[in-house]
Amino acid sequence: MNIIDNDLLSIQEARILAENAYHAQQWLALLPQEQLDTFVEAMADAVQPHIEELAVLSADETDFGNWKDKYAKNHFVCTYLREQLRGKRYVGVISDDPQKGIVDIGVPMGVIAALCPATSPVSTTIYKTLIAIKSGNAIVFSPHPRAKETIGRALDIMIAAGEAAGMPEGAVCYMHTVTASGTIELMNHEHTAMILNTGVPGMLKAAQDSNKPLIYGGAGNGPVFIERTADIQQAVRDIIASKTFDNGVLPAAEQTVVVDAPIADEVKEEFRRNHTWFMSSEESKKLASIIFHSDGSANEALIGIPAEKLAQKAGFSVPEGTVLLISEEKYASTRNPYTHVKLGPVMAYFIEENWMTACEKCIELLLTLKQGHTLVIHSKAENVVRDFALKKPVGRVLVNTPATFGSMGATTNLTPAMTLGSGSAGYGITSDNVSPGNLIYVRKVGFGVRDMQTVDAQMFGRTQLTDSPSKTIEQLHYADDVKSVQQVLRDIINKIDGLNDK
Repeated sequence: MNIIDNDLLSIQEARILAENAYHAQQWLALLPQEQLDTFVEAMADAVQPHIEELAVLSADETDFGNWKDKYAKNHFVCTYLREQLRGKRYVGVISDDPQKGIVDIGVPMGVIAALCPATSPVSTTIYKTLIAIKSGNAIVFSPHPRAKETIGRALDIMIAAGEAAGMPEGAVCYMHTVTASGTIELMNHEHTAMILNTGVPGMLKAAQDSNKPLIYGGAGNGPVFIERTADIQQAVRDIIASKTFDNGVLPAAEQTVVVDAPIADEVKEEFRRNHTWFMSSEESKKLASIIFHSDGSANEALIGIPAEKLAQKAGFSVPEGTVLLISEEKYASTRNPYTHVKLGPVMAYFIEENWMTACEKCIELLLTLKQGHTLVIHSKAENVVRDFALKKPVGRVLVNTPATFGSMGATTNLTPAMTLGSGSAGYGITSDNVSPGNLIYVRKVGFGVRDMQTVDAQMFGRTQLTDSPSKTIEQLHYADDVKSVQQVLRDIINKIDGLNDK
């Protein structure tokens, strides 16, 4: 009887891929930015004609979200992200200031171990490949088991195109036998320089234990505050567009609406006009019982399911065309399932008396699960916006824009990215929208611009001491607090003269 040990196969494959990637990266590190850019363009050109079929494949394989919105994400990284990367330098001389005599040199980190989510497998894979090669790094993927066919298909297309353009073999690669043991081996391998984990919380602890630099983009638990000066119609439409995109699976999407009391009725009515169903207490309990397990974790079988279908599975009916389900809540706590992350078109709804209590509620929501990812505020009051930006424990604050699209850099000028760092929660080394600039370190070159005489005079204050003889501790202690250095020297000279007279 033949017994195949997939764990051993996966571990061995991880070692081989890491070794090959290391040698490929040694070649990449010798190439100028212009050559790396040709690889990026070749891979993006090759995969772009396939983004629709890959969107359909990912929706079918994972059963998360809908393919049309996945197509939009794929298109975003192949077009807008690529355009934003063009002309930017991340390796070699990336900055030169002759006046200050400072030169910055970008140096790749090396081999990157990449983990991608099942919720956005294609767009995240394309994005990570492009930013890794753009910055001169090799990248080894451990595909999500639920999306490994889709991720493998996308990578096969890009690898073939990149290598045809001259990219070293092994610079982009992926594990075919994926197990937790193999992924841990990859992250801990001596040639792995950095871990880029997007939306795979099950591997977060192992990534942290590797003691490698870790960039983590986890699921958010972001509130959105609608303040009394907001454009209510626009705010509600932004929230709905954001939370229903790809059926609510994106990590930055709003999770909880916090409303300023004076406009609460108007906000609620606007939501209803836009096909939102406010659940009764009983309906909320029914829904919570199926989308969460008893320990509060999400039921993966119901992630990214449309609102009408969710209601049907929970055992209650909603009007045809309903796109969003809202549960009205009073208290934020770990025991309240609606304060947890809801990866679907479901939100909690709180009413607060004023912006100050709303501010505290948002902080409470963010700290309940310590997932300070993104916060949104809809307001025209500059002082309120400023206070929210200063006080909230989040990686990014978005103003008057939908969270999903603003966070990824579509409706804002934030760096376009599919990995949004969750540094404010203590996971990973950055809270940035991750770009090639996060995958390098910068070597500083400083040219001499001042001589030592100038430094002594202006910075060290040693002008008066430059020509003075060395003094022993005893001689320095001879001077009391009111004597100058010159007085100490005079005293020493007088003593010497006295000795000579004798």
